Amino acid sequence: MKRIGFGQVEPNHLSAQRTGQIYAQLPVDKDVESLQILENGRFVKYNYAENKVDLEGKGEWMLVFNEVKLYDHRETYKDFALRASEAVNNEITPRVFKTNIGDIFTTNCLEKGNTDGRTEIEMTDLEAGDELGINAEGYLEKDAESDIKFQVVKVYTLADKQEAVKVMRIA
Repeated sequence: MKRIGFGQVEPNHLSAQRTGQIYAQLPVDKDVESLQILENGRFVKYNYAENKVDLEGKGEWMLVFNEVKLYDHRETYKDFALRASEAVNNEITPRVFKTNIGDIFTTNCLEKGNTDGRTEIEMTDLEAGDELGINAEGYLEKDAESDIKFQVVKVYTLADKQEAVKVMRIA
């Protein structure tokens, strides 16, 4: 599998849209360089006790799913990510969704990040039945050790014809 640009999410069945388990109050930890560009489909820890979004701590892993804002008609969803360098005071406050067992979404944000939004990212080929966990950088990855698990239910494509997977949370 491969993707060009930033990660994307299609919310097929996310319970947070009905339960209100959507949060957008904590800023990203400025000391974590890899979080200064935050793409949809990545997972972050909502570390409420420390008043920050980071990759460590006791907060729960939450799905980054920001409202896509494109101001240039030549851009598409693959061109969108929150960037601290473009934010007021270089501080971003992402919108994150709690995922529950049974939640389903489609994404191409797997294994690793994209720092410029243009590079082609090579990813492991996946097939229905594969189990994914959340790796230390907050990306879904086959065989990653995490308490939260997803299963690939379908190998799919996004609206822009990029390869993606439809996943369901199973643990």
